[in-house]
Amino acid sequence: MKKNDQDLSNHTPMMQQFLRIKQQHPKQLLFYRMGDFYELFYDDAKKAAKLLDITLTARGQSAGQPIPMAGIPFHAAEGYLAKLVKLGESVVICEQVGDPATSKGPVERQVARILTPGTVSDEALLDEQRDNLIAALLGDERLFGLAVLDITSGRFSVQEIKGWEALLAELERLNPAELMIPDDWPEGLPAERRRGSQRRAPWDFERSSAYKALCMQFGTQDLKGFDCEDLTLAIGAAGCLLAYAKETQRTALPHLRSLRRERLDDALVLDAATRRNLELDINLSGTRDNTLQSVMDRCQTAMASRLLTRWLHRPLRHLPTLRARQQAIACLLDSYRFEQLQPQLKEIGDQERILARVALKSARPRDLARLRDALAALPALQDSLAQLDDPHIAALAEQVSQFPEQAERLARAVIDNPPAVIRDGGVIAEGFDAELDELRNISENAGQYLMDLEAREKARTGLANLKVGYNRVHGYFIELPRSQAEQAPADYIRRQTLKGAERFITPELKEFEDKALSAKSRALAREKQLYEELLDSLIDDLAALQISAAALAELDVLSNLAERAMTLELCRPEFSDEACLTIEQGRHPVVEQVLETPFVANDLTLHDDTRMLVITGPNMGGKSTYMRQTALIALLAHIGSFVPANACKLSLLDRIFTRIGSSDDLAGGRSTFMVEMSETANILHNASAASLVLMDEVGRGTSTFDGLSLAWAAAERLAEQRAFTLFATHYFELTALPESHSSVANVHLSATEHQGNIVFLHHVLPGPASQSYGLAVAQLAGVPGPVIGRAREHLARLEAHSLEQTPLPASTATSAHAPFQSDLFASAPHPLLDKLRQLIPDDLSPRQALELLYEWKKAL
Repeated sequence: MKKNDQDLSNHTPMMQQFLRIKQQHPKQLLFYRMGDFYELFYDDAKKAAKLLDITLTARGQSAGQPIPMAGIPFHAAEGYLAKLVKLGESVVICEQVGDPATSKGPVERQVARILTPGTVSDEALLDEQRDNLIAALLGDERLFGLAVLDITSGRFSVQEIKGWEALLAELERLNPAELMIPDDWPEGLPAERRRGSQRRAPWDFERSSAYKALCMQFGTQDLKGFDCEDLTLAIGAAGCLLAYAKETQRTALPHLRSLRRERLDDALVLDAATRRNLELDINLSGTRDNTLQSVMDRCQTAMASRLLTRWLHRPLRHLPTLRARQQAIACLLDSYRFEQLQPQLKEIGDQERILARVALKSARPRDLARLRDALAALPALQDSLAQLDDPHIAALAEQVSQFPEQAERLARAVIDNPPAVIRDGGVIAEGFDAELDELRNISENAGQYLMDLEAREKARTGLANLKVGYNRVHGYFIELPRSQAEQAPADYIRRQTLKGAERFITPELKEFEDKALSAKSRALAREKQLYEELLDSLIDDLAALQISAAALAELDVLSNLAERAMTLELCRPEFSDEACLTIEQGRHPVVEQVLETPFVANDLTLHDDTRMLVITGPNMGGKSTYMRQTALIALLAHIGSFVPANACKLSLLDRIFTRIGSSDDLAGGRSTFMVEMSETANILHNASAASLVLMDEVGRGTSTFDGLSLAWAAAERLAEQRAFTLFATHYFELTALPESHSSVANVHLSATEHQGNIVFLHHVLPGPASQSYGLAVAQLAGVPGPVIGRAREHLARLEAHSLEQTPLPASTATSAHAPFQSDLFASAPHPLLDKLRQLIPDDLSPRQALELLYEWKKAL
């Protein structure tokens, strides 16, 4: 908006009102209610017209120029709002609160709510498969306080994190729609590059006021019960989120009942690169197809699908929890008990988000109908759960509970198929409220009442020409011919005189008139009042209902994992106290579903004696699949799921790292190789003996000798750190590592050539690969035949040239000193080879031969 627009005196009273409200929300689109439309003005109108593809018009003038205006019908606003929120826009909804009939000047308007990408709760504006989070951040790289709120469920968590790397990994896991940071932070910090980041005043993060606000919200004297008393920065961040939620919702937040403290040590840590490479719920193309979540999710409710995704992104290291989940899945698999449970769970629906809307007083009639059906389904579900002999399921069943009073009230109150909104009524069932029934009866049966009254009055007075009628100006009346008007009973009161008739009113008819004329509006007002009372009664039981919804979601996930275990032929992994990761006939859960041919399963054995496998073999031979399936099997085990293998035994891991594939970070000014080295550095700094590390083609982004040296040194470092490591490489020289590190072993993916074509066998076998098959793969990819032929000539020349060279000492074997790049799969030449070529074995005595062997051994 331009400066001269701010001079309110130049505008009509209505536009003055608009500008006053707009000044309080300069960065958000203001939907300004005018009758049956939401209107936008000035720059808001221009922006909305472009984003929503609606017509830009004008209204009145400002400083001699037309005022841009765009509008949408209020009853169709939901679709437009959904589009704006998905585009990352925030919208201020300004409603008429005054009565146009009695208002002097413009109708009074107030901001009813503010829709932002992270605080929407309307079903139409949300992705049911995704948590919709807001987060706040405080501190610096020494220590960050992070708070996260899901307003659609009431989950509110805090944690304190050291260092940017761990923080960014956590933000990648959470993926908040909005991120609040203090306004006094320096510009350009990594967190601010995330979508939805916005600066808030520093005092919004002030700890003491945040502490008081949180205690008031939760109805507690302190935060000791939430294990948060010793937190400082995280409490400030949580206070900012609570204030923001209240600012946007403009109502109480009774579903925010507690604060959960999270610790990084409780979970298996996955950094941002690992989440991306393992394609947990988003594939490398940015869609949800062919991801681990897409294969593992057959949940009956959306809230369970979201819970499963949270589990996949935060695998646990708490053995009792993992074993309890495993046992529950085994129980549900026994006699296929999950098959009885899943249809019953389907009737529950997305209780979690319905209850949040109830708490925010934004629940729609169909939300209550779904909640009614869910509560009605609980008794039968409890009967099924009672048949399951498992302590974890029994504990969940107790939390699910039953709500007979609420179920009965909702069953009586809400009609079977209510309309989408309460606006026009027709939601509350007949028989629930006597007053509402009477008002509806009056409104709907006025004609019949008048006919009955006319018959009664004719009988009472004996006047056959008596009529009961209605006039829009004068209302209801009893009409008698003028000749019979003198015979009217004493309780008839003259209302109107006509040329040939007299019209009367009686106290009974007057009472009916008052009721009938206002019955419709009064019925609607009464229905809305009853609806509010219904929401209030549900809010009274909100805590128990939320606990029930959370338990139902977990039951759904466990039933789903039991179904997946049977359908996908998964096995129960065994956790060991001894460090190991052994997999018998492991499979990639996603690739297996996509392949039209049978998947080739493979074994893996890592333990104290073998900590690293150096994997060689051709491109497309299956190295990446083998590595990723190992990580996914380990991850599934750490959520308590069964895994795609014939057998699996593992110790608890602390982290999974992946260095697989790469792309330029153009926005950050980093090349592919720089991204690769940054990820490698992160792994080498943080991997421990309890970590699983996947390294694929490290060093391929630079010259041969630089890359080989880096890959070799990285592999040696990981061997020394004793991390469980799968190290795939085309640097055949690395297959010499087992000679210097006893914990390293070689394996390779097999392939063969048949009639000039390569055939991938996908079997993992001991020992190094015999050749690269690079040209065969290029031919398979469609590289022109002449290019392949020329490449074979170059390869033969390079191999011959390589064998003729005397190698440089290891300390100087870099590209700066090398006149050529050696073939990566040729054996490195050695000076002793020349001596061997010149040697005539028959000229040596046995003693000379033995001495020569000792001499060569010493030289090597």
